Amino acid sequence: MKNIIMRSLVIFIVMSLLNAQFSEWTLHFLKEKSDGIALVPIGVLVECIIVTIVSFITILIFRKNYNSVLKIVALFEIIYLLTLIISGTNPFAYFSNKTDVGLLALFLYVNSLVVFLIIFVFNLLYSKIISSKN
Repeated sequence: MKNIIMRSLVIFIVMSLLNAQFSEWTLHFLKEKSDGIALVPIGVLVECIIVTIVSFITILIFRKNYNSVLKIVALFEIIYLLTLIISGTNPFAYFSNKTDVGLLALFLYVNSLVVFLIIFVFNLLYSKIISSKN
């Protein structure tokens, strides 16, 4: 994938789907079945679509500055965390009152960091494989 636009689009889609899937697994872990909480993965997916659009427009505008996968992933992660903060999701709410909603908010941030690390490790492995072939 030499084209930075296609590479960034694939990375954004993968990160969006991973964030939504991890939020679904978090709900299964919490065993939460109420109507409002059950829609969290859909909300995360919608938020990730918005973040993908904003990140993609940023990549189009500043195309020459985003030449590595790590920069693209960091851009998505920063915008995603900012949208979580703006939406009022407080990761520290769980420590003040031990509820499932607070734990879910904490896990949204943890899931985001796990997705970042997964993409980072895959990029590291890919670059090692490519450099060993040369």
